[in-house]
Amino acid sequence: MSAALAMGRALGIEPMAVAELLPVIEAEMIRKTNEKIEEGRPNG
Repeated sequence: MSAALAMGRALGIEPMAVAELLPVIEAEMIRKTNEKIEEGRPNG
């Protein structure tokens, strides 16, 4: 969380906004990561 807040601060985003958006961003990152993992798996 501190890294996300630091990145938000560097971008000029209020900490409360970062805290509100973080769960949505994390969920999308996990979705995309899982997609990439599935793409790399052999079929069968």
